Amino acid sequence: MANTVQARKRARQSVERNKHNSSLRSALRTSIKRVRQAIESGDKAVASDILQKATSIIDRIADKNIIHKNKAARHKSRLAAAVKALA
Repeated sequence: MANTVQARKRARQSVERNKHNSSLRSALRTSIKRVRQAIESGDKAVASDILQKATSIIDRIADKNIIHKNKAARHKSRLAAAVKALA
């Protein structure tokens, strides 16, 4: 347990930050799943529209250092390639 006032405050802040970051990470995963579902449905127009929204979310979360920028780029690249491969 934290003994100083400063340590107690840092513990409180880390709990709040963890909740916030977890929700952002969850939103990231959900957006990626939505794109994958759209790809499986086979509709390229819908998939590209959802990909555009997901790209925005992925970039936003990478800018906040919730995930690394290279990981964000990897997700975007793989999703875009999958959408492009649709007939």
